[in-house]
Amino acid sequence: MAHDHETHGHHHHDHTDIDWSRMAEHLETQAELFTPLYERALAWLGHKQTEPGLIVDAGSGPGVLSCLLADAFPGARVVAVDGAEPLLERAQARAERLGVADRFGTLAGELPGVLDDLDYPADLLWASRSLHHLGDQRSGIAAFAARLARGGTLALMEGGLPARFLPRDIGIGRPGLQARLDALEEEWFATMRADLPDSVAEAEDWPALMASAGLRHTGTRSFMLDLPAPTTDRARAYIAASLGRLRDVFAERLDPDDRETLDRLLDPEDAASVHRRADTFLLAVHTVHTAVRTG
Repeated sequence: MAHDHETHGHHHHDHTDIDWSRMAEHLETQAELFTPLYERALAWLGHKQTEPGLIVDAGSGPGVLSCLLADAFPGARVVAVDGAEPLLERAQARAERLGVADRFGTLAGELPGVLDDLDYPADLLWASRSLHHLGDQRSGIAAFAARLARGGTLALMEGGLPARFLPRDIGIGRPGLQARLDALEEEWFATMRADLPDSVAEAEDWPALMASAGLRHTGTRSFMLDLPAPTTDRARAYIAASLGRLRDVFAERLDPDDRETLDRLLDPEDAASVHRRADTFLLAVHTVHTAVRTG
């Protein structure tokens, strides 16, 4: 299971203490790095849902994927939906830069209720790791399904594998650092879910949850991002930002040896840092589940 801890800030209900420009830049960098993965996912999706009229990106953030959807489906209107207006402003600006603004719109508000404000049903509703920010995921999927046109597709990107940046043994500290970070992140994620409003514990069987909303499961497929070592400076900067966030969030819970290792990995002056070492890479897998509204 992979949750992408670094994407978790922008769907929460308390938006008052977030540095939006920094958050947006991190989300944009991540999505731009992951574009090859997303493009493969959208090409696969294009065989499931041909020529949609309206595409909704539910939980769009700053709109990198929204614009990829507009590119992948040139006959569609795309609406980016998010609870954070500063991110939607970035999405609109991106659409204008990329020349798709004439068929691009934004809708601000909390999922899933804000979807009631759509002018007409969606032919494709894309939800990339936004569903797990809703306390009641079953009712969230039902609300998504209710906004689909007959024959429309719901595409959920949830799960996959935790990203990997480094070999198991990196020559400093105790081997297996990323696996231990994964375990801390799983605990953090469980707590985050439990603390959401109206939180309901739910087995994460996404096809079964889609079926419970009256949809017919049409496919599940995983897509890989593989940026091998020695990786690009842009990937290194993203990896450093990701590890830095984990270092900040888990500071008190990290084993002192692991904390020291992370500090070295994050120090640009250290030859062992992710900024300089030759064995730094980015390998990640995201899973997409699709279902269609038949009635």
